[in-house]
Amino acid sequence: MMTATVGPSLLPVRVLCRGLAGLLLALAAPLAPTTANAAPTALCAAPAWSKWDDFKRHYVQADGRVLDASTARRHSSSEGQSYGMFFALVAGDRDTFDRLWRWSVNNLAGSDISQRLPAWFWGLRDDGSWGVIDSNSASDADLWFVYALLEAARVWNQPAYANDAQTLLALIEKNEVAEFTGFGTMLLPGPQGFTRPNQWRANPSYLPVPVLRRMEKASPQGPWGRIADNTLRLVQQSSPRGYVPDWVAYDVDKDGVGRFGPDPDKGSVGSYDAIRAYMWAGMTPPSDPLAKPLLQALAGLAQATAQDGAPPEKVDVYTGRTSGTGPFGFSAALLPYLQASGQKNLIESQLGRVRFAWNQSLAPTQVAQRQPPYYDYVLSMFSTAWLDGRYRFRQTGQIQLEWEKSCPHAVTR
Repeated sequence: MMTATVGPSLLPVRVLCRGLAGLLLALAAPLAPTTANAAPTALCAAPAWSKWDDFKRHYVQADGRVLDASTARRHSSSEGQSYGMFFALVAGDRDTFDRLWRWSVNNLAGSDISQRLPAWFWGLRDDGSWGVIDSNSASDADLWFVYALLEAARVWNQPAYANDAQTLLALIEKNEVAEFTGFGTMLLPGPQGFTRPNQWRANPSYLPVPVLRRMEKASPQGPWGRIADNTLRLVQQSSPRGYVPDWVAYDVDKDGVGRFGPDPDKGSVGSYDAIRAYMWAGMTPPSDPLAKPLLQALAGLAQATAQDGAPPEKVDVYTGRTSGTGPFGFSAALLPYLQASGQKNLIESQLGRVRFAWNQSLAPTQVAQRQPPYYDYVLSMFSTAWLDGRYRFRQTGQIQLEWEKSCPHAVTR
């Protein structure tokens, strides 16, 4: 996830000279682009995206660090860096994309992604210094790093990004993939702390099917097709009332029988992590065989939202008991899910809620007091850009960018 401008194709030289000598002179002359030639390149510019401009202004520092100022540690996370790279790709912002990736490599991976997965948490340490606070990696961010790099390499014709992506993907396959006994291949949330004797833990929101499809295309002999299929099974088996949990545990008993149940540390709640699972399901292309059954497995939250006017902040996935009102980012995350399931009335009400609260969070009087809420902002960026058609996912997982359609050099490999 280096930058070089891809020039426009040169128009044929029109030879208007008479005689062999004139023809030879004309053929020997260098080809020069004409004014008309500049048009195709100009068409490649991404349309204005004010929310991306605001994102850079409020969160992205000059060196490429995505700052979440909502905590005392004023931290940065691998999630924030990888999401920022995805948004930069959608925005066609190659300079910011590169700065985000270089900061991530240098500060989260010790300048060497061939040996180290990016640390998930960086910020103000107890001794007053700045640096890595927790060196464990987060596999969802790792996948989004790889995804953004692969697609930037393709869209911008930058092989160096593809090399970085393949290097990081090999580390993910080595350190963050496990075999759940009696279930199959699954992505661990990170390399450390998520396995115990006869128990594995997983996070359903770490498993966007389009991203898994893209990993499968990049590594055909890897585990990603199996992980995608098992993601559906994981969601179906851990969401008995149509609500997905934040975290889930898979336990194998003394007879070798495994089943999903509440996470030993997080319990059976579905909340701030789980909300992304609905968004990813809604963004999965309808042509993907997993799209329809995923939506069917996650029908509960739409019903709760219709009943209460907004998605709940928390739900017990086994009893269906809800509590609280989710912030506006929750409503945003539901927009692709609601569109994919044909619930137009709910889309209008939730989009109205998102627009009002999002704009309110960016009001000068609010910004003067605090940074706009990071998580609500990124959920809203993902969902509204998708809803507006700025991007879509192909069945292969590759991204279809709104501005890419007019680029003569864009490829789909």
